[in-house]
Amino acid sequence: MQTSVQRIVTGLVLVGLTCVLSVGVYWSAGWDLLDAVYMVVITIFGVGYGEVRPLTDPGLKAFTMLLVVAGCSSGAYVIGGFVQLIAEGELNRFLGARRMTQGIDLLKNHAIVCGYGRVGHILARELHEARCPFVVIDPNTDRLREAEAKGYLVLIGDATDEQTLTLAGIMRARVLACVLPDDTMNVFITLTARELNAELEIIARGEYPSTERKLLRAGANKVVLPAAIGAAKISQLITRPSAESLLREAVGSTYLNDELHSIGLEMIEALIEAGSPMAGQALRSVELTGSGGIVIVAIKKADGTIVRNAPPDTILAALDTIILLGHREDLPKLALKAKAQATRMYRGARVNG
Repeated sequence: MQTSVQRIVTGLVLVGLTCVLSVGVYWSAGWDLLDAVYMVVITIFGVGYGEVRPLTDPGLKAFTMLLVVAGCSSGAYVIGGFVQLIAEGELNRFLGARRMTQGIDLLKNHAIVCGYGRVGHILARELHEARCPFVVIDPNTDRLREAEAKGYLVLIGDATDEQTLTLAGIMRARVLACVLPDDTMNVFITLTARELNAELEIIARGEYPSTERKLLRAGANKVVLPAAIGAAKISQLITRPSAESLLREAVGSTYLNDELHSIGLEMIEALIEAGSPMAGQALRSVELTGSGGIVIVAIKKADGTIVRNAPPDTILAALDTIILLGHREDLPKLALKAKAQATRMYRGARVNG
């Protein structure tokens, strides 16, 4: 089934072909070119001023009748396409796209996200939650329809094209992020963006470490290698368990730290330095510190051993790392106590602090 736009285009093509063919027939019958065009126009559009010349030839009369039928049919086909256009709401979608473009024209100091794939989805969501103005560029209509449904400003096009970047407001933008999975495309986008705006901050994604140097030479300010970052993070979780890894191991939620922040709690690591007043103290004395109480989730010994659910009478030693959970305003004070206390002389006596 044809769309409304296809019907309109098909109808206009039929009208044009009918006109050209009809003018040729009248002209070949001995009519002047102007008379032939005039006859075709008044016949197709039903004005009916009368024949330019008497139609005595039966064949020409039959052709004129066919011209009336063909002209009215093709005209009705075009009108039907416009009716379908309005009925399907395509006109409203066109006007909505125009309003979206006007919204982009009003942006200033915004971000331009090139690519709405896996990384682009996450980046757009984070920018939206942070209330940072941005526009997404992608050639895939289905992807952008999804992004538009979420309230994002979108622009259909190729980000390597200067005109597309100009429509996205690159001269007014603050930062551009190339997050396509294709390193070659990211290099081209970086080159084009840098030529258009020398002051723009460009953050580019690279799939391979060898691409980092090329992106920097192309004009990128920063290069992010998701694979390298992911590998390093996994290695850290294996070799050096931290507060985040302990939370994930215990609860299995990647967003627990964010949820803790929303209720005023935080989880940090604090190294008990040699000379700290916490060294040699029992665990219970630390957990009772602060207005709302602080809980030691785990203790990481100097040899890397992790002690979970330590008894309250456990003695803390120098070079132990304690993983603390508590109110955000209490944790910095306790972390400061974990540091070694400075020693100064006061009237011949040593005083800590």
